[in-house]
Amino acid sequence: MSDSILGTSPLGLHWPTLDPFLFCAHHNDNYPAGNDLLGLNPEQLGGRNIGSDFTLKDGWRMYHGDVVPGFPRHPHRGFETVTLARRGFIDHSDSLGATARFGQGDVQWMTAGRGIVHAEMFPLRQTSAENPVELFQLWLNLPAHDKMVEPHFTMLWAETIPRLHFTDEAGKGVEVVVLAGRFGEAVAPAPPPASWASKPGSGVQIWTITLDAGARFTLPAASAGVNRVLYPFTGSGVTVDGQALKPPVAVQLKPDRAVTLQAGAEAVEILLLEGRPIGEPVAAQGPFVMNTRVELQQAFTDYRNTGFGGWPWDQDDPVHPRPQERFAIHAGGRKERPA
Repeated sequence: MSDSILGTSPLGLHWPTLDPFLFCAHHNDNYPAGNDLLGLNPEQLGGRNIGSDFTLKDGWRMYHGDVVPGFPRHPHRGFETVTLARRGFIDHSDSLGATARFGQGDVQWMTAGRGIVHAEMFPLRQTSAENPVELFQLWLNLPAHDKMVEPHFTMLWAETIPRLHFTDEAGKGVEVVVLAGRFGEAVAPAPPPASWASKPGSGVQIWTITLDAGARFTLPAASAGVNRVLYPFTGSGVTVDGQALKPPVAVQLKPDRAVTLQAGAEAVEILLLEGRPIGEPVAAQGPFVMNTRVELQQAFTDYRNTGFGGWPWDQDDPVHPRPQERFAIHAGGRKERPA
């Protein structure tokens, strides 16, 4: 093993992460054409565990949806969700009255803080073509003093996210998309104000890197003390600091070394997650992440008693009308659209 590599592990639906990240899921579903409800017809759902369908069947999963795939209303407290919507669309609704449709390269960054309830549904807008949906959902921890901040979400529209294209010495293409942090002079849009990623010295970086077949790219060194993990998730092979690996695979790197990456015979896509660890105890159960078991018990009690503000929508899995393009309405009524 290269002395730049601290360890490797194979990947499934849920990927291993390191502090300050808690969780990473790669959802990649090739949904068929949708019906009038922007979902699936009953005859398409046979043989599935509707309400908890995480088995890849016919190229797609329903997750917790029963007509429209996705995640109907559910609570969170004590951390952040960062949703990288690569293909398809996501309809967001929450207990603060905020709502959105985003996708096609957008990122939604939500600070759950003291408590929020939200739904994330995948509307199948195309009625005569397939509806591919691909996204990463990351859970990023909050330090103890920020776990009970006010809930907040920020839209990072694809048009504002730096996307750098260049070629290596052999003329082969490389793309780096800077979703958080910076690469050279390219700086990602700001995350929510209470995020760990907003703290000076947090070192949080979220990038995707695409290498054409045979392309080489040198990942610059990071600061000592951060956790750095690469996730090559497509392609037939990739070489990391001279070591040949087969995607999908997680690769933990020593952070303070530059590392050369090279794609094999096929193009390779890589997710990079990096950040300085928060270094606090983690007590997690279901949708809540706190520091102690007592705080977890209080989170469940608060949710039972308050619903974290209630649910202002007329159904648990709301979706927007088919023609609706990307937009966001924030708590308080501020409207936003991509440029």
